[in-house]
Amino acid sequence: MALTPVPVALKALLDSVPGPTGSEMLPLARCAWRVLAADVKALRTQPPFANSAMDGYAVRAADMEAGKQLRVIGESAAGRRFDGSVRPGEAVRIFTGAPMPEGADSVLMQENADGVGSETITVRVPAHKGQFVRAAGLDFRHGDVPLTAGRVLDSAALGLAAAMGHPQLPVRCKPRVAILATGDELVAPGEPTGPDQIVASNSFSLMALVEKAGGEALDLGIARDDHDDLAARIAAAQAAEADVLITLGGASVGDHDLVQEALKRAGMSLGFWKIAMRPGKPMMTGRLGRMVVLGLPGNPVSSIVCGHLFLLPLIEALLGMADPDRDRSIPAILGKDMPANDEREDYLRSDLALTPAGWMVTPFDRQDSSMLGTLARAKALTIRPAHAEPAHKGDICRILPLR
Repeated sequence: MALTPVPVALKALLDSVPGPTGSEMLPLARCAWRVLAADVKALRTQPPFANSAMDGYAVRAADMEAGKQLRVIGESAAGRRFDGSVRPGEAVRIFTGAPMPEGADSVLMQENADGVGSETITVRVPAHKGQFVRAAGLDFRHGDVPLTAGRVLDSAALGLAAAMGHPQLPVRCKPRVAILATGDELVAPGEPTGPDQIVASNSFSLMALVEKAGGEALDLGIARDDHDDLAARIAAAQAAEADVLITLGGASVGDHDLVQEALKRAGMSLGFWKIAMRPGKPMMTGRLGRMVVLGLPGNPVSSIVCGHLFLLPLIEALLGMADPDRDRSIPAILGKDMPANDEREDYLRSDLALTPAGWMVTPFDRQDSSMLGTLARAKALTIRPAHAEPAHKGDICRILPLR
């Protein structure tokens, strides 16, 4: 079977998504880092009135002459406006955010006036018309759509939604991602290990990726190399109405690799299998009803690298975010010579340092896909395209930052 290139595999995976998850209305205080499910219109105009951007005096630009004296007739503060009108030769003491009084069209900064706090001030540096005045609707107007569907509700977006008058927002339901580790060799952390067993770690790594990307992780535990056990746990993912089922290990076709067969028995239509990448070649995708199936390799590093390349974009697609298949790599300077590459795209665990010339990336010498310690030290993945020519220290390459 020919190996599927990474971009082709990612497009096919995202094309298999049946659509974004449903939506729910949540109070604004519970919307942090959720994804908007619909456009949000402003329910009010901001600011609702012209106001001052500085502490100083509301004045008429026609009165602005150096040395001219103005009579102070009142005060306008935030939440307490001056109700009168400013006439020639007059000024109103005003504070930041306070409404501009009728007749005034400029703000004279208090630093540019002499006699601050007295009944008469003298213009030292004249203000020009409109200076330091925030017009009504400067930020947004009633009916504007400053926030659109697919936007992650970060701190700025939440503040904007509140200012727009929204006490609650429509957000995408978190994609439910069921994670199933497989293999007789696995035991949970803290349990006794037999002479031929290892501690299962992949599930915890993938759960962290899911939660960070905005999904909800469902741990299905460890399935033994047994058709009945696999079938029961696949059924559990369906019963939980998971949007995604991730299987870890067992997706090949060896005598003890039963996952692909078990999924096909459950009704999965196979998308593709085997990717032209390293680590992560034995990856599989499919659909089981509306549930997207992502079969990741059993090697810990392979599963995490595949998680960054495929699972994160998949969750973004389920959340209705724009361009989940975008290029997430950035340029960097190669910190060491690299040999020519074969037919598989390489993702090398690397150190990353900021130098005066820019980011410099240095792949580690040991790249075995079982070495979690190396991955934990890595700050980036250096991408070596398939069939790449030898590269030299100082060359520009592409990297995928990890942290």
